[in-house]
Amino acid sequence: MDTTTSSSAHRDRRASGLPGRVDTLVIGAGQAGLATSYWLTQLGVEHLVLERRDGIGGAWQDRWDSFYLNTPNFFCRLPGLGYEGSEPDAFIPRDAVVDLFRDYARRIAAPVQLGTAATRISGAAGAFTVETTRGQLAAANVVLANGAFQRPRIPTASADVPASIKQLHSHDYRNATQLPDGAVLVVGTGQSGGQITEDLLAAGRQVHLSVSSCPEAPRRYRGRDLLHWILELNLHGSEHGINGFQVANLPSPAGRFLCNPLISGNDGGHSIHVRELGRRGVRLHGRFEGADDGVLTFSDDLPERLALVEAGFSPRLRLADAYIEALGIDAPAADPVPDDPWLPPEPGARLDLAAEDIRSIIWATGYSMDFSFLDFPVLDQWNYPRHNRGVTEVPGLFAVGLPWLTRHASATLGLVGEDAGYVAEQIAARHA
Repeated sequence: MDTTTSSSAHRDRRASGLPGRVDTLVIGAGQAGLATSYWLTQLGVEHLVLERRDGIGGAWQDRWDSFYLNTPNFFCRLPGLGYEGSEPDAFIPRDAVVDLFRDYARRIAAPVQLGTAATRISGAAGAFTVETTRGQLAAANVVLANGAFQRPRIPTASADVPASIKQLHSHDYRNATQLPDGAVLVVGTGQSGGQITEDLLAAGRQVHLSVSSCPEAPRRYRGRDLLHWILELNLHGSEHGINGFQVANLPSPAGRFLCNPLISGNDGGHSIHVRELGRRGVRLHGRFEGADDGVLTFSDDLPERLALVEAGFSPRLRLADAYIEALGIDAPAADPVPDDPWLPPEPGARLDLAAEDIRSIIWATGYSMDFSFLDFPVLDQWNYPRHNRGVTEVPGLFAVGLPWLTRHASATLGLVGEDAGYVAEQIAARHA
């Protein structure tokens, strides 16, 4: 990694406590908050970053033990920090991701206050009052950089599962030793559900898997890692009339919360195919619908669901094809998609937990955003801040690091720096 900024240690203000007032307060010291801190420092804006955790590393600290970053090394584009090593297409494990963030915070001398959560933000432009778990302070500007992974989402029907069954959200899963002996049901086939299923298989566990609608995708496409084309389309697609990765082209605001493609950074990076998991012994089921007296029910549409999962990413691959053609890139043809008619012998819509010796359930069902600490009517029906390029309807209140803030990859290591830079410029302009 390379950086153009100071290598002095970031300032952990835990011992000194909160200042009475700060010009700009950044909520969250994950990738969005640290990127914003970098740009605010470059622009000479005094600021403080609040982090509710006791250590820097963001939500990556909540991943399981065997987790690898899903994006390759070349995708790390935090401001002032880029990958210059010899393995741009390699992937790094969870602990190395956390170390990367801690080193970055030190290099940019980010003014981080650890162990401090914002509990209420009220007031008005230039005079925000921020209540925290360590006291109160005033701020002229506030940047919401606490991300989209605050509140684990679990179906209400989980309350109907027998108390003898151990239940965990993927947020709390670390490894198979947390679970009692017996089979495991994983609910959800986003990236977490697919990867945790593989982790459980590697531990020798019998796994049942409830299939959602998250799309499969090739790890590599037309000679490059899939994330190469996603990055190029986000950065340059609109220059060539290919706008599917820009927020203005979403068919609905609800599209901001669509699943990420079902890929993994483990074992050098690979695709995850649900049918292949079935061939490896995973018992597949439809979408989870409810529980009653130890019997779980699922949608009776597994064949159609598997076909939807396999085709769901195809429109984005066609955008990559259009980009390659528009720029005249010499890329190999796409690998043909094999016709795979495999289905489990008895997909069934009912699952008796006791009969199948299922003693634990992992809910890989995603997260909800939590901005309940805001005392402003600034959230839309999806609890997403109403904004224009991160500038909300409340003067002095900004947002960075949310999915589809300005484009598809706004919340990622690859592109969060661009949005953070724009927001920092707007804050600096308020001074002028």
